[in-house]
Amino acid sequence: MAGRKILVIDDSKVIRVRVREMLPPGNFEVLEAKDGKEGIEFVQKEHPSLIMLDFLLPKLSGWDVFKQIQADETLRRIPLVLMSGRKEEVTEKIPEPFQYFEFIEKPFEKKQLLDAIKLAFQKANLPREPLPKSGSGTVPVPVASVSVATRASGGDGADMAAMKVQMAKMQAEIEALKKQVLQIKTFIQKKFPK
Repeated sequence: MAGRKILVIDDSKVIRVRVREMLPPGNFEVLEAKDGKEGIEFVQKEHPSLIMLDFLLPKLSGWDVFKQIQADETLRRIPLVLMSGRKEEVTEKIPEPFQYFEFIEKPFEKKQLLDAIKLAFQKANLPREPLPKSGSGTVPVPVASVSVATRASGGDGADMAAMKVQMAKMQAEIEALKKQVLQIKTFIQKKFPK
């Protein structure tokens, strides 16, 4: 029996299989949900170690699944990677920078996936405001409010943690750009030899 569970919620079988194949071998079990309703049931029952959530899903949208996860004190601490082919659909609902979860745009490569998972684990550990007591009727949506909240409470450690996450993400982007430049250079050298 695997020690940890990774839940992939996506209506595309191709994406679910691709994620499974890209994950490094390890002591974990990959669970798959084909729609949002099935996904939230898995989340509530299994409490996975990581959730990979497509934003556009049948039966219950990824946005609705996201809100339900964020409304639960325990579930919202699970590292989360949101996936979508169109980032603007996500940013319409959740403004950037994404403070407590990571986003990956489809299609993605193995390195991008692994970097997103790593950042999701870092972001999940950032300090958060406690949820309001039940009955308020509001569902908290994590936005870029950590720096304001932590300054008010003197939480410089949270600011530093958020900056480290942003720096790690920028470093990953720089590495990806370096790789692309090298690929372009190699292509040009092959096309136009001296």
